[in-house]
Amino acid sequence: MADDTATRSARDSTANVRALVERGQQGDRDALEDLYLIHFDRIFSYLHMSVGNRHDAEDLTTQTFLKMLESIKRFRWQSAPFSAWLFRIAHNLAMDHFRASRRWQPEEDVPEPAGEEEPSAEAQALQSIGRQSMLELIEDLSPEQQQVLTLKFVFNFPNAEVATILGKTEGAVKSLQHRALVSLQKQIANA
Repeated sequence: MADDTATRSARDSTANVRALVERGQQGDRDALEDLYLIHFDRIFSYLHMSVGNRHDAEDLTTQTFLKMLESIKRFRWQSAPFSAWLFRIAHNLAMDHFRASRRWQPEEDVPEPAGEEEPSAEAQALQSIGRQSMLELIEDLSPEQQQVLTLKFVFNFPNAEVATILGKTEGAVKSLQHRALVSLQKQIANA
């Protein structure tokens, strides 16, 4: 088990992803496949949690990676990692999906995201409420607040990467997170 974790950590390392992106930009199919394999579980889980059903999440995940293939040559390394760029694509597709369908109906069997790191104290507190009850609680939050909490506490993205994914400033992300957590506290206190 420790070997699997070490192998996954090496495969997912920034240096390895950077090398894969560079090779992918040159048209290396193996590198593109590796990028897909490294990011698939997290992108699918994010989209499944965002759109609420497996079928739409599968379609949007496919679209995300097709867009990656179409535009990887234009990707440039900046302050955010490659994964934030991919999540931004997924987020935009999910928002387009919502605009088109104007619905959000969560399934009960939302998959667990692939965990690589020790969850923060905030994430542990949120997990203690229970996954299903958390989904029920956050349904009353705005879609932006739901996105911030999902990216921060389920996928463990730092504020800067959440801001990149959502196309917002770090201050806006902090504000959305604060308002969402205050709202959740009120809901829990009134329960």
